[in-house]
Amino acid sequence: MRIVVCIKQVPDTTEVKLDPRTGTLIREGVPSIINPEDKNAIEEALKLREAGQAEEIVIISMGPPQADAALREALAMGADRAILLSDRAFAGSDTWATANALGLAIKHLGDYGLILCGRQAIDGDTAQVGPQLAEYLNIPQITYVRELELIDGRVRAKRSLEDGYEEIEAPLPALLTITNQANTPRYPHAAGIFRAYREQTVEVWGAKEVNADENQVGLKGSPTQVKRSFAPEPKGAGEMLSGTDKDKVTALVQRLRSKNLI
Repeated sequence: MRIVVCIKQVPDTTEVKLDPRTGTLIREGVPSIINPEDKNAIEEALKLREAGQAEEIVIISMGPPQADAALREALAMGADRAILLSDRAFAGSDTWATANALGLAIKHLGDYGLILCGRQAIDGDTAQVGPQLAEYLNIPQITYVRELELIDGRVRAKRSLEDGYEEIEAPLPALLTITNQANTPRYPHAAGIFRAYREQTVEVWGAKEVNADENQVGLKGSPTQVKRSFAPEPKGAGEMLSGTDKDKVTALVQRLRSKNLI
C-alpha cells in the first residue's frame, strides 16, 4: 500500500515578526521548519511501513523552491519519495485552492491507500486543508487522530475530543489528520541525511504536470483572501496581589466582580 503524507514548510513561529507598516510577515532571516504536526503524520506513516502495512511513503508539499529543504528532511526521516508542487500558478492559494492542487497531484500520482496530514499548520491554524482535500478526492476522513490501526482494508482511529476520545472506522482509501498526541517524531540519522541529499531527489511538479485549471488554484481559485494581518496590541502590566491567601482570594474576587466577570 502507498501512503501519501502532505506537509507544509512554515516559519518557525517562535521567531516570526510582523512588519508594522505593511502588516506582512518578516521572513528574511527567519528559519523555516516542517510544520510540527506534519512530522507526526510522517512518523505515523513510517510506523505503518515498519509494521509491514505499507510499501511506499510519498511526501507531497506545495510551496516555493526553498521548500525542498523540508522535503529532504522528510526523506532523511525515512520517506521513499518526495514531490514539490511549485509554480507561479499556485501562488496566493487559500486553503481551498491548496487542497485542489494537492488533490490534483495525488490523482496524478496514482493509487494510494491512505493519506495523512498534520491536524493544522502553525502559521494559519485553520485545520481546513486536510478535510477539504478529502472532500476533493471524495474519500472518508477522520480528523484529530491520536491513534490508528489498519485492519482488513479499514482504518480504525481514536479521535481526540475535549473530554476524551471516540473510536471511528472507515474504509480505505481514507484521509486522516494527525495530532501531536499520536507519537514522538524521530530525528533523522546520519545515514538518512546522507541518502536524502546525495542519493534521493525531490521531484518538482508544476501546474502543467498535474493538469491544473488555473482558475481552480492559486489566487484565481481562492474564494477567500486575507484582508489584513496585524499584531495584537500589548496588554497592560499585570498586578501582583499580596497578603495572606485569604486576602488575595478576596481581592481577586472583588476585581472580577468589578469587571462583571462573575
